[in-house]
Amino acid sequence: MARIKLAYIGGGSTRAAGTLASFIAQGENFNGSEIILIDLNKEHLKIVQTIARKLAQARGLDLTISSTTDRRAGLRDCDAVLTSYRPGGFEARHLDESIPLKHGIIGQETQGPGGFFMALRSIAIMQEIIADMEAVCPQARLFNYTNPINIISEAVTHHSAIPTISFCEGPIMDAARFARYAGLDPARLSVRFRGLNHGSWGINPRYDGQDILPLLEETYERLQREHPEGETSPDPELRYTLRQLRLAVSMQALPNHYLQYYYYKDELLAELQAKPTTRAQDIIASVPTYWAHYREQAERETPALDPTRSRGGLHELELAIDVMDAIYNDRGELWYVNVPNRGALPGLPDDRVVEITGYIDRQGVTPLVHEPLPTHLRGLIGQLAEYQALTAEAAWHGNRRDAIRALASHPLVLSLSKAEALYDEMAAAHRAYLPERLLH
Repeated sequence: MARIKLAYIGGGSTRAAGTLASFIAQGENFNGSEIILIDLNKEHLKIVQTIARKLAQARGLDLTISSTTDRRAGLRDCDAVLTSYRPGGFEARHLDESIPLKHGIIGQETQGPGGFFMALRSIAIMQEIIADMEAVCPQARLFNYTNPINIISEAVTHHSAIPTISFCEGPIMDAARFARYAGLDPARLSVRFRGLNHGSWGINPRYDGQDILPLLEETYERLQREHPEGETSPDPELRYTLRQLRLAVSMQALPNHYLQYYYYKDELLAELQAKPTTRAQDIIASVPTYWAHYREQAERETPALDPTRSRGGLHELELAIDVMDAIYNDRGELWYVNVPNRGALPGLPDDRVVEITGYIDRQGVTPLVHEPLPTHLRGLIGQLAEYQALTAEAAWHGNRRDAIRALASHPLVLSLSKAEALYDEMAAAHRAYLPERLLH
């Protein structure tokens, strides 16, 4: 088993209790390790620390769990750094989601102008984290879950030698979702997604060796017969299911959830504009419930987290823990990762961060070589890749003009006048979290 020193930046977040549950669920693989929770909120840190200590004790694990608001001190001599933070909180996310809608553009957490400004804020903090790591734990690996992970990874991998891997469960969840649409067992579906984070496609999906796409087409046609209103149904889950099936059948590939914002842009813009609240406001309304539950469990001798009262459910950020285990215990396993391409996905530059399957052992990640995306899928992914590269550079050391050029290149914007208006309004709203150079 590996004995590591792990720093978790975001250790006082609403997802932190679930993340520690992930680590402790496979704590035998890390027995004797030390975890340092790092965050700005002392009260929340104490609650998460207490829950984690009790969960570890209940499993008979030898884990040392501490917390601090001093980031550099917490990072000192670490082997691994896990990042999952949100500059500006859900209040900033509300601005990301609501302001673009006034300009006739989709407002979303990781896509379009919303994702763009989240990247600017997150990379500003990541630069400080990287500087701290280079100073006090230069040999550590960075395991990043902070969104938008694709753009953050682009920035870090081009400007630091710190080994960096970013994660998202999207491909795993997307594959399972399509299996369930067809009434199949997700464990028996074989498919590899490839592309970008929140912009990948599952090519050649097989169920017990058979093509699953004809089954999905049958499911789509049956649902259309049963629900004549189709994609205009008042049931949002039915609308979503029909759209995803139609997209999969039309493109002959399984789409990542977030591709809906491009292939159903007009429909989703209208729905978001008509919705009385943003997703961030919905979450904000639930946050007190999460912390009330965590406080209750911290008082119990053996905490039992309720997935319905825990942000994101249980076993959060589990993929990062799996990959840590594969690296530090030299497992030699295959996992989805976001890393520089290095020829693994033809059609995208070698230094562009891609989301693909990688072989994980003590050496780190060796990306598997994948077939290129089919031509009809490649254009949008290539455009998003170049937008992400422009945004990463603007966020790391650019100015207002650099940032506007990047924003204007996004497929949901593609307008200089809209990019300028959006940029100035959103930069003013987020100015407390942006470097001064991006305001001029």
